[in-house]
Amino acid sequence: MDSFQEFESSSKAETSLVNINLNPTDTTTNNNINTTGNSSSSSASSSSPSSPSTHQTLSRYENQKRRDWNTFGQYLRNHRPPLSLARCSGAHVLEFLRYLDQFGKTKVHTQLCPFFGHPSPPAPCPCPLRQAWGSLDALIGRLRAAFEEHGGKPEANPFGARAVRLYLREVRDSQSKARGVSYEKKKRKRPPQPPAAALQQPPTGPGPAASGASGQ
Repeated sequence: MDSFQEFESSSKAETSLVNINLNPTDTTTNNNINTTGNSSSSSASSSSPSSPSTHQTLSRYENQKRRDWNTFGQYLRNHRPPLSLARCSGAHVLEFLRYLDQFGKTKVHTQLCPFFGHPSPPAPCPCPLRQAWGSLDALIGRLRAAFEEHGGKPEANPFGARAVRLYLREVRDSQSKARGVSYEKKKRKRPPQPPAAALQQPPTGPGPAASGASGQ
């Protein structure tokens, strides 16, 4: 796989800038990759602000999804040999995810590290930096949606391939053990339900004893 420097030098003739941030809400796993692209959407984003009449306000999610899609398309163009989206498979998506690891900012301890499984290491260590599982999982979700929005068929979506799902599960489990953190979703506690007897309202009319006493 080409290095990041070669990835940039192969597109020197192009002038627009694409900025990808895998997880904009997590400062510990943010990943800013500045590369050059040739897409019209990235050119529009790097140009001067348009007039209010033509400016379209997109949500943060939609903006991030568009940047991710442009960056993946550029990755395919710089692939050796160049790869078209129609020929892209789950194996190529895995190559892309592993390629992004070199720009990760999350420390993942090896089993030989004394801080393996320690959530708050007291000292630095030479363990590698990787993309956090949460960032990769969110990235794949956005790219999977973008693929179908651009006319791709759900059954042919490479981002939903079984190999990709297994890879993400493996990354989640390995990082959970190495970092000593849990990625399990916390179940919401339901408010306690009142007992069934309390739900039954007592009769409002007088009882049989009361009616008998009134007859006397």
